Amino acid sequence: MPLPLLNRALVESAAFQARTDVGVPAPVLLDLPERAVQFGTGAFLRGFVEPFLDAANRAGRFGGRVVMVGSTGSGRDRVLAEQDGLFTLSVQGIQDGEPVHEQRVIGSVSRALSAVDEWDAVLACARNPLLELVFSNTTEVGIVLDEDDQPDLAPPRSFPGKLTRFLYERATAFGFDPARGVVVLPCELIEDNGDKLRAIVLRLAERWHLDARFAAWIASAVPFCNTLVDRIVPGTPAPDARAEAETALGYRDALLTVAEAYCLFVIQGDETMRARLPFADVPGVAVTEDVAPYRLRKVRMLNGAHTITVPTAVLCGCETVLDAVRHPMVGPFLRRAMLDEIVPTVDAPGGEAYARAVLDRFANPYVQHALRDISLQQTMKMRVRVVPSIVRNGVLGRVPESLAFGFAAYLRMVREGLGLADDQADRVRAHWAACDAAEPELASAVCADAELWGADLSTVPGFTAAVAAALTRMRTLGVEAALEQHLAAGATA
Repeated sequence: MPLPLLNRALVESAAFQARTDVGVPAPVLLDLPERAVQFGTGAFLRGFVEPFLDAANRAGRFGGRVVMVGSTGSGRDRVLAEQDGLFTLSVQGIQDGEPVHEQRVIGSVSRALSAVDEWDAVLACARNPLLELVFSNTTEVGIVLDEDDQPDLAPPRSFPGKLTRFLYERATAFGFDPARGVVVLPCELIEDNGDKLRAIVLRLAERWHLDARFAAWIASAVPFCNTLVDRIVPGTPAPDARAEAETALGYRDALLTVAEAYCLFVIQGDETMRARLPFADVPGVAVTEDVAPYRLRKVRMLNGAHTITVPTAVLCGCETVLDAVRHPMVGPFLRRAMLDEIVPTVDAPGGEAYARAVLDRFANPYVQHALRDISLQQTMKMRVRVVPSIVRNGVLGRVPESLAFGFAAYLRMVREGLGLADDQADRVRAHWAACDAAEPELASAVCADAELWGADLSTVPGFTAAVAAALTRMRTLGVEAALEQHLAAGATA
């Protein structure tokens, strides 16, 4: 007998409401009015924004649901319609060193619309007097100005074009009343995402010759918040894994969404903004006057630890982040680089606690993050994510021995042609060729290449010598033996 489909009738049944192995929304929550619109139907938003709104509803703080707007032709809008906006969030990960595995049916989505096929219905949402929030996640390339976009297209081609037309619909429908403003919360992973999106919206309004009152309405009534989003959401499992999960759940769910346990939504704003965000008190949400320290923390600790560990892990035969964490020498190397040489250089709230949470996340057995994927554009990642920590160690009078070892492993990895595409790799290989592979000369030349790194690393006391020594040990002993020696020396120190 086939499994039943997840939908409202199933969730409202007495048997389903009595379940204790799955978090079930109360039927009353499925009748809440629409108070938010979301541009995007993908896995990240399902595993990030919707759970926050769902939690706020269960706590009696929001009292609303979100309308999803799809633009990619993925068909998820149709699937959501079949499932009455319901889907299962499967949280799988490590938290405070303990495994977490929780299932929850998310009930914060009212419906999903196709921007291509139902643009009039999307614009009708703009005229909803109860609307308070607009979310988006259209990837980093979504917040760009399309010079050829037009307001009379149905829909406009770009996401900023769609949003401009949507907001203009609302502004004109309510006579540019400031009380009908909404809060825009972009979740794209670019710096100053709210500021950049607002600038494009205003640029389009000018190009499209919209009513001059629109710009004033945006300025007074529609804050575009800069945000930082931090959660790994692998998304819907592969068919075999999904079928296994559905058997355990006892129902079919084409949008079953897997996410790690860690979740952080940082929103730039003051107490006035906090009052406009009914989900602001949900655990995992932080409203702060400056997102920058949180962004710095994530880039330097999570991304930086990834970047400095990948070369050593690859050269030691690891294939995934989990392999690296479990490796008897790469794992300790990662922890030492993170806690001893990265954390002390980052001036951000809760630095060490965040770093330990990151280490838990790297050890998540449910997320298979390929090292090869992380190696894409490794040189630029090294410059942005790791070099600032190297420089800061020098300022603090410390020789970052583990960062130097990881840097040496990166140089060796580039020489061997490992990893994915790297636009700057040829420059590094040219240094290898010019120095005829002599480690001290190579280390001096590469570290002094300020154009490549944005800083002259040869001025960091002891760093160049540490890189050269690590390269020599890798050549004479092999990478694993060199790493073992490095760890032993650090333990002695």
